[in-house]
Amino acid sequence: MLVILAPGQGAQTPGQLQPWIKIGGIETRLRWWSEAVGIDLVDVGCHASADTIRDTAIAQPLIVATGLVAAEQLPPINTGNIVVGGHSVGEITASVLAGTLTAESALVFVALRGRAMAQAAGRVATGMTAVVGGEPDVVINHLEQLALTAANRNGAGQIVAAGTIEALACLTDNPPPRTRLRPLSVAGAFHTHFMEPARERLAQVAPGLRPRTPALPQVSNSDGMIIKTGSDLVTRLVNQVAAPVRWDLCLARLRDLGVTAVLELPPAGTLAGIAKREFPGVRIVAVKTPDDLPAARELVAEFAGGDPVGDDVEETLSGLVGVAR
Repeated sequence: MLVILAPGQGAQTPGQLQPWIKIGGIETRLRWWSEAVGIDLVDVGCHASADTIRDTAIAQPLIVATGLVAAEQLPPINTGNIVVGGHSVGEITASVLAGTLTAESALVFVALRGRAMAQAAGRVATGMTAVVGGEPDVVINHLEQLALTAANRNGAGQIVAAGTIEALACLTDNPPPRTRLRPLSVAGAFHTHFMEPARERLAQVAPGLRPRTPALPQVSNSDGMIIKTGSDLVTRLVNQVAAPVRWDLCLARLRDLGVTAVLELPPAGTLAGIAKREFPGVRIVAVKTPDDLPAARELVAEFAGGDPVGDDVEETLSGLVGVAR
């Protein structure tokens, strides 16, 4: 089984779109999408500074657009032994690969999501710090004592703490035993109660989306369950902005389904690195530039020609379909 993954916020890098616009048709595509998101994606993706693309309202549409332009260079992936997933905002990218949302509707949604989360983050000075190593239960208990939330449980020995700048400073002075800390390039405490105003804003407009039944199974950040209906997807996309990302449960589900290959869309690297530690011996392709496309195309073509995941593991998947909350 091949799993195609889309990264989340913090994966963005200055100039990430520059090598992609050299491919015929991509710049035109990006300019069309720029109208949907209200941002010049070509400019911010090719020329903006790290500080500029750290802005949540810019980073999120940029990350999704980058993943989608790369995905459009791959063979058809609407069938075969393939599952998709995304980390945080990457779930929106994955929903396009799954066939649940169109590229345009996904970009309109992510643009609103980015603006709403930026506005929520502006109410209180907050941030996120990766905690690497340590015992998970000990780390989570330690964070709770500092009034911090385990906003991302990423597996591979990484938990992301989120909360106020003051609480994160206390964490820096008093880290959990046998851990190291790495502040993240994000502008707020995402996936915590601080994002409740953003969740409410998305809930107001989400009924306007017209999702389709997924053509590919998609794992959900909330609990690792398989999303099989469009309405379930939309409910989960709305709720996940103020709820923890359980990437550890997504990894566990993929392991249960028998993952044998991983493809990460750009801006790639983070999820491929986690997969390498979690799935020893599994083939991994991280698409960072167009130079990685031949290997990615070969991998997709191999698995797209197999029996659909829904047929191979129909009994398993039937017990994994999540219930919308």
